[in-house]
Amino acid sequence: MLKGKKAIVTGSTSGIGLAIARELARAGADIVLNGFGQADEIERTRSGIETEFGVKAVYVGADLSRGDATRQFIEDGVKALGGVDILVNNAGIQHTALIEDFPVDRWDAIIALNLSAVFHGTAAALPHMKKQGWGRIVNIASVHGQVASVQKSAYVAAKHGVMGLTKVTALETAGQGITCNAICPGWVRTALVERQIEALAEKNGLDIEAAARELLTEKQPTLDFVTPQQLGQAAVFLCSDAAAQMTGAHLTLDGGWTAR
Repeated sequence: MLKGKKAIVTGSTSGIGLAIARELARAGADIVLNGFGQADEIERTRSGIETEFGVKAVYVGADLSRGDATRQFIEDGVKALGGVDILVNNAGIQHTALIEDFPVDRWDAIIALNLSAVFHGTAAALPHMKKQGWGRIVNIASVHGQVASVQKSAYVAAKHGVMGLTKVTALETAGQGITCNAICPGWVRTALVERQIEALAEKNGLDIEAAARELLTEKQPTLDFVTPQQLGQAAVFLCSDAAAQMTGAHLTLDGGWTAR
């Protein structure tokens, strides 16, 4: 479906981003990986994608908390693959605290990576997409781009911002062969969520699986975690011809969270 397309996926050395990169590669796209990790593990991931899917995969490191570095990262990715057709803005971090206790440095870091990096990456990729008359931008927002939770002021603010930026991008590129949409996951059992499960287990004196179920019970009616692979398949759909007239929208995969 995506054979010959060139995709840049931020935060893709593990978790949701890696699953998205793998599903895009499965559909035939060449991939730029980005993120943190041990160099040997990143190389195994990169070479494994090439071997398994028969595509080109490269790793480009960057500090996406800096605007200039994010824009340069896109240019480096374009150089590595020979262009960019698909940009998936996925990289993100989390911190929880009451608003009055929220560390200023953590607020700044979350806004920089979860929101500003989406802006800078998009701004750098759009000229390439406009020149070729085709592009797909997929922003990984969150159910927290639609509703709020306590002690997540920075994350919720950033993800709401991503939803707004998605709509503006869609309007500014309408009719130019470019779409911009967001994916809004509920609970996905990534390392980020695993830490929240562990904290809940410690707080309530539960084992890990009981704490995981309690986390789901509070928000997610299906009582099942969304899988990274499901999010990857959603991203492939948004890049397909079937979604060519879908722009400025969001796909919500939240097990019924926002249906309440």
